[in-house]
Amino acid sequence: MFEVFSRSYYLGRLYVTPSDEECARMHSEQHERVNEQLYATGEGVERLDTPLVMKLESRHFPVFGGEDVPANTLEIPEPMLEETDVRNPPTLQEVLLARRERAEQLLSFAGGLPECRHAGT
Repeated sequence: MFEVFSRSYYLGRLYVTPSDEECARMHSEQHERVNEQLYATGEGVERLDTPLVMKLESRHFPVFGGEDVPANTLEIPEPMLEETDVRNPPTLQEVLLARRERAEQLLSFAGGLPECRHAGT
Protein backbone atom coordinates (compact mmCIF):
# COMPACT_ATOMS: atom_id res chain seq x y z
CA MET A 1 0.00 0.00 0.00
CA PHE A 2 2.88 2.38 0.84
CA GLU A 3 6.47 2.39 -0.37
CA VAL A 4 9.54 4.28 0.76
CA PHE A 5 9.59 7.79 -0.68
CA SER A 6 12.14 9.69 1.42
CA ARG A 7 13.74 9.74 4.86
CA SER A 8 10.54 11.24 6.26
CA TYR A 9 7.72 9.76 4.15
CA TYR A 10 6.19 6.75 2.48
CA LEU A 11 4.22 7.21 -0.74
CA GLY A 12 0.87 5.60 -1.42
CA ARG A 13 -2.17 5.94 -3.65
CA LEU A 14 -5.62 6.04 -2.12
CA TYR A 15 -9.06 7.03 -3.32
CA VAL A 16 -9.70 10.41 -1.70
CA THR A 17 -13.32 11.18 -0.96
CA PRO A 18 -15.23 13.72 1.14
CA SER A 19 -16.68 12.89 4.52
CA ASP A 20 -19.16 14.42 6.95
CA GLU A 21 -16.95 13.26 9.84
CA GLU A 22 -14.67 15.69 11.67
CA CYS A 23 -11.50 13.61 11.12
CA ALA A 24 -9.74 11.95 8.22
CA ARG A 25 -10.27 8.18 8.20
CA MET A 26 -9.34 5.01 6.36
CA HIS A 27 -10.56 1.41 6.70
CA SER A 28 -9.90 0.13 10.24
CA GLU A 29 -8.10 -3.08 9.24
CA GLN A 30 -5.83 -1.24 6.79
CA HIS A 31 -5.17 1.45 9.39
CA GLU A 32 -4.17 -1.17 11.95
CA ARG A 33 -2.01 -3.08 9.44
CA VAL A 34 -0.15 0.08 8.35
CA ASN A 35 0.26 1.09 11.99
CA GLU A 36 1.76 -2.31 12.82
CA GLN A 37 4.05 -2.47 9.78
CA LEU A 38 5.28 1.13 9.70
CA TYR A 39 4.79 2.70 13.14
CA ALA A 40 5.36 -0.15 15.60
CA THR A 41 8.83 -0.37 17.13
CA GLY A 42 8.66 -4.05 18.07
CA GLU A 43 9.31 -3.21 21.72
CA GLY A 44 6.65 -4.53 24.08
CA VAL A 45 2.92 -4.02 23.74
CA GLU A 46 2.08 -1.23 21.33
CA ARG A 47 -1.12 0.53 20.37
CA LEU A 48 -2.21 -0.06 16.80
CA ASP A 49 -4.90 2.64 16.83
CA THR A 50 -2.49 5.57 17.01
CA PRO A 51 -3.39 8.06 14.28
CA LEU A 52 -1.32 7.87 11.14
CA VAL A 53 -0.07 11.22 9.88
CA MET A 54 -0.63 11.79 6.18
CA LYS A 55 0.02 14.64 3.82
CA LEU A 56 -2.16 15.54 0.87
CA GLU A 57 -0.71 18.35 -1.21
CA SER A 58 0.72 20.72 1.42
CA ARG A 59 -1.43 19.79 4.42
CA HIS A 60 -0.62 17.28 7.19
CA PHE A 61 -3.43 15.65 9.17
CA PRO A 62 -4.03 12.68 11.48
CA VAL A 63 -5.86 9.68 10.04
CA PHE A 64 -7.96 7.35 12.17
CA GLY A 65 -9.55 3.99 11.43
CA GLY A 66 -13.20 3.58 10.54
CA GLU A 67 -14.94 0.27 9.90
CA ASP A 68 -17.43 1.87 7.53
CA VAL A 69 -14.71 3.32 5.26
CA PRO A 70 -14.15 1.35 2.04
CA ALA A 71 -10.76 -0.31 1.55
CA ASN A 72 -8.06 1.76 -0.17
CA THR A 73 -9.99 4.94 0.56
CA LEU A 74 -9.05 8.05 2.50
CA GLU A 75 -12.06 9.98 3.75
CA ILE A 76 -11.33 13.64 4.40
CA PRO A 77 -13.67 16.15 6.04
CA GLU A 78 -15.47 18.15 3.35
CA PRO A 79 -14.06 21.55 4.45
CA MET A 80 -10.49 20.21 4.31
CA LEU A 81 -11.06 18.58 0.90
CA GLU A 82 -12.38 21.87 -0.48
CA GLU A 83 -8.95 23.41 0.24
CA THR A 84 -7.25 20.94 -2.14
CA ASP A 85 -7.08 20.55 -5.91
CA VAL A 86 -8.96 17.21 -5.73
CA ARG A 87 -11.84 17.34 -8.21
CA ASN A 88 -14.63 14.85 -8.86
CA PRO A 89 -13.99 12.56 -5.88
CA PRO A 90 -13.52 9.75 -5.26
CA THR A 91 -10.24 10.30 -7.04
CA LEU A 92 -7.11 8.17 -6.90
CA GLN A 93 -4.45 10.46 -5.40
CA GLU A 94 -0.88 10.17 -4.25
CA VAL A 95 -0.64 10.71 -0.50
CA LEU A 96 2.38 10.81 1.75
CA LEU A 97 2.47 8.93 5.03
CA ALA A 98 4.88 10.34 7.59
CA ARG A 99 7.35 7.83 8.99
CA ARG A 100 6.99 7.11 12.71
CA GLU A 101 9.65 9.61 13.81
CA ARG A 102 8.29 12.34 11.54
CA ALA A 103 4.72 11.63 12.66
CA GLU A 104 5.74 11.97 16.31
CA GLN A 105 7.44 15.27 15.49
CA LEU A 106 4.40 16.61 13.62
CA LEU A 107 2.02 15.55 16.39
CA SER A 108 4.22 17.21 19.01
CA PHE A 109 4.09 20.46 16.99
CA ALA A 110 0.29 20.14 17.03
CA GLY A 111 0.24 19.69 20.81
CA GLY A 112 0.01 15.90 21.03
CA LEU A 113 -2.46 13.28 19.93
CA PRO A 114 -5.65 14.82 18.62
CA GLU A 115 -9.05 13.67 19.79
CA CYS A 116 -11.50 12.51 17.19
CA ARG A 117 -15.09 11.72 17.96
CA HIS A 118 -16.63 9.92 15.04
CA ALA A 119 -19.08 7.17 14.36
CA GLY A 120 -18.31 3.92 12.65
CA THR A 121 -15.25 2.78 14.58
